[in-house]
Amino acid sequence: MATLARSIETYIRAKDGNRPHLIADAFTLDATLVMTLQTSEIAFPSQAEGADAIARVLVSEFAQRYENVYTLCLGAAPEQGSTFDCDWLVCMTEKGSGAARVGFGRYEWRAVGDTGRVAALHIVIEAMHTVPAQWSAEILDWVSTLPYPWCPREALAACAPAFEPMQSVLETLAQRI
Repeated sequence: MATLARSIETYIRAKDGNRPHLIADAFTLDATLVMTLQTSEIAFPSQAEGADAIARVLVSEFAQRYENVYTLCLGAAPEQGSTFDCDWLVCMTEKGSGAARVGFGRYEWRAVGDTGRVAALHIVIEAMHTVPAQWSAEILDWVSTLPYPWCPREALAACAPAFEPMQSVLETLAQRI
């Protein structure tokens, strides 16, 4: 049976792994995406209409610029229901420069009844930091050891890189318990 948790996991797998075809398994055909950017460090359109447009914006175009993407939903997966909000953390590298990107924000998921398919997604990007390429391996090594895609908030501090902006990002997320 399809659930919202399964749709969220499918979206993460599609986005992080550059698999746009999977978006159709997670979203309704007429799904809506709204993006709220609270930083100028990354650019996205403010909205997209339909699963094909969402796949293009969040997977295909995204994958042209970024690789080694790890998106973590902080906290436990939703057990049931058609609405779910959670904080997220992303770590990735820029294809052109190798610089790491570390960002966080909030997901607001709305599914259609019992289908579990996402009808509306609001993504808030609160911060996106660029870290010199020399630190990319350490960031990716760390994030690759964390539970994925559902990560307990308290697991973030384990062996986390001790440099900025990692520490301030993790401190901000830890305060939201």
